[in-house]
Amino acid sequence: MIFSDLGLNNEIQKAIKDLGFTEPTPIQKETIPYLIEEDKDLIALAQTGTGKTAAFGLPVIEKIEVDRKIPQAIILCPTRELCLQITKDMESYAKYIKNLRITAVYGGTSIQTQIRALTSGTQIVVGTPGRVIDLIKRKKLRLSDIEMVVLDEADEMLNMGFKEDLDTILAETPETKQTLLFSATMPKEVMRITKNYMFSPKTIEVASRNEGAENVEHHYYMVNAKDRYQALRRICDINTDIYGIVFCRTRRETKDIADKLMQDGYSADAIHGELSQSQRDHVMGRFRKKSIKLLIATDVAARGIDINELSHVINYNLPDDNEIYIHRSGRTGRAGNKGVSIIIAHSREKRKLQSIERMLKRDLILKKVPNGEEICEIQLLKLVDKVVNTKVSNQIDKYLPAIEEKLAHLDKQDLLKHFISAEFNRFLSFYKNAGNLNIDPSKSSSRDRDSNRRDRDSSRRDRDSSRRDSNSSRRDNDSSRRDSGRSSNRKNHAEEGYTRFFINLGNQKGLQAQNVIGMVNEFTKERDIPIGKIDILKSFSFFEVDSKYEDKVLSSFEGNEWNGERVSVEISKPPQSSGNYDKKNSRKESGFKSNQGSKDENKSRSPREKSPTKEGSFKSRFGDKKRSRKRS
Repeated sequence: MIFSDLGLNNEIQKAIKDLGFTEPTPIQKETIPYLIEEDKDLIALAQTGTGKTAAFGLPVIEKIEVDRKIPQAIILCPTRELCLQITKDMESYAKYIKNLRITAVYGGTSIQTQIRALTSGTQIVVGTPGRVIDLIKRKKLRLSDIEMVVLDEADEMLNMGFKEDLDTILAETPETKQTLLFSATMPKEVMRITKNYMFSPKTIEVASRNEGAENVEHHYYMVNAKDRYQALRRICDINTDIYGIVFCRTRRETKDIADKLMQDGYSADAIHGELSQSQRDHVMGRFRKKSIKLLIATDVAARGIDINELSHVINYNLPDDNEIYIHRSGRTGRAGNKGVSIIIAHSREKRKLQSIERMLKRDLILKKVPNGEEICEIQLLKLVDKVVNTKVSNQIDKYLPAIEEKLAHLDKQDLLKHFISAEFNRFLSFYKNAGNLNIDPSKSSSRDRDSNRRDRDSSRRDRDSSRRDSNSSRRDNDSSRRDSGRSSNRKNHAEEGYTRFFINLGNQKGLQAQNVIGMVNEFTKERDIPIGKIDILKSFSFFEVDSKYEDKVLSSFEGNEWNGERVSVEISKPPQSSGNYDKKNSRKESGFKSNQGSKDENKSRSPREKSPTKEGSFKSRFGDKKRSRKRS
């Protein structure tokens, strides 16, 4: 099947041909003919990089009436980057259609410019929920004539706390609209959308959601937690033409790693939630032009980054959800290119690695972190190749006699030594005494864990990164160890300027770090609250928030539920005793400021003793109204 078989008009086909597209992807083959012929709702399940934008974008363009200068379709997505990417793609698909206007609306930039674009007449709106809500409230965006609604990355929008925003937006649209939901996963929250806002939707799922791309190799390196950064450096050094994304767990870690890499001379930068829109655009512009070879990002910040040429994806920390790993790895190996997904793991993540293998239905390949000698040889040969392939300019001929005179006392071998040393001494010096970073996964034991803790204590320079690594690895540790809260090196106080909160939910209830971020965004009605370290444990968890928002978090969480569970949040203070933090002294923890009032039971019981209780059924934030919709 080719694009001309899908029923698209000539103008769209011409644009597609200009883009070099000939054969549609599986999701495009399934969705495009259906959406052109039908006005029924659709659920499409597909991973990142499968061509989802064209799958919904081409039918949307096909159905637009260009003579009507009002919004007829709205596409909602979670991030500014994805909003801009979708708009750019849509404009390229519609470049031969006269009088068709597509407007992107998103936060972090002038709303007045966007208002002018809307009022001048636009048929397709692409936007993030927050900015769309703002425009609706200002009465600058009317959705009463909307015929198609697209929810792209629906699972991520809900994870980021946009449930109420989506509720408000969808309530402004006609019941007769066609709703298209595109998602990589189908969690409970997404299912609620389908029940409340979709009418007998058709479901299309391409391939298996747990399959990795066939042209992606999956490698892992096993190191001590404190050696992650050095391992990352060596991996980058041995892959001389690397062009990829390094995924971290938190925005703080993202900035940390990017700063270290830049200080060490690597072409790297970070993208995270604290950047302004202009800063994001600047970083992404440099990355797309390959002025930056390594982009350090969180999963949320990386949404909307759609680059086919990525050679590597590096997991500095494994995500809590295996499907997120699939998302990450799917960013490389696109457009017929080969790609490599790398995991920098430690001994306590063996079970997590096995779980990923089961999902991928293939083995992860164990690689050895290269030693200094191997790296130096590769880098030296790269330098030689660069010299050999350099185009020689005739303009240097006039300088040759003076150069030859200065080098006359050197023979060929000495000349080579001087040349290499001039370019390479710093590199050789760094790796001169480089030790072995590899650990044997088959021999890892409790002694390895003790060694890791001693290593973390011994290195002040890597204190912050090792602490975060420790938090990540505790998720995969034995449940009794997690629940006891025992670790002599565990710090129960927050970073300076941040408040540490206890929450009565853990991974037993399906809680993940992204869910915590979503709750903070949703309950506080804020989108820019700085969130620090998040520790997901078995039956409870901890998270850090900028201390300026301490009272707001406490009051906002009070009385709320998550997935049917009553949420209890308290300020966590470190135990009064010093030394080992064990089960006995954990009960002596005091000074918890609660969002549950002054109930006696909360005063008398430590959060570590509490277990979440289910109180009634969950009432969807999308409303309890039963919808009746008829199509003619």
